[in-house]
Amino acid sequence: MDKEGYVYNERMRWVFFGIPWTFTTYHLRDDMVTIREGFFKRVENDCYMYKIVDVELTRTLMERMFGLGTIHCFTGDTTHTHLDLKHIKNSKEIKEYILKASEEARIKRRTVNMLDIGSGDIGDDLDMHGFHDVT
Repeated sequence: MDKEGYVYNERMRWVFFGIPWTFTTYHLRDDMVTIREGFFKRVENDCYMYKIVDVELTRTLMERMFGLGTIHCFTGDTTHTHLDLKHIKNSKEIKEYILKASEEARIKRRTVNMLDIGSGDIGDDLDMHGFHDVT
């Protein structure tokens, strides 16, 4: 953890040789992911960890050759429902950290994830005794 409280600081890199010659940085804390982009126009986007629902890691052949990976975060955030941490080092370790930290943040905030499995209205096909109507 550095002096600003970040657990991870990464920079988007060129896939070729993994050179960090971009103006996009990723900062991860226990409770938040921050993406800073741009040189002339600086754009900063934050997403709370408890809003991250799922994480996916992809590694193309070129990324694997240079020790990089791309992390796709699926979120419940209104501005960015899909965050990408592109071409970063330590991608597997960071993905595991995001999964763990997002689960801990949801537990800490007592946020419950409800999964709709398409049950419809439960009582639609029940008769007055609570049995399924098979006719």
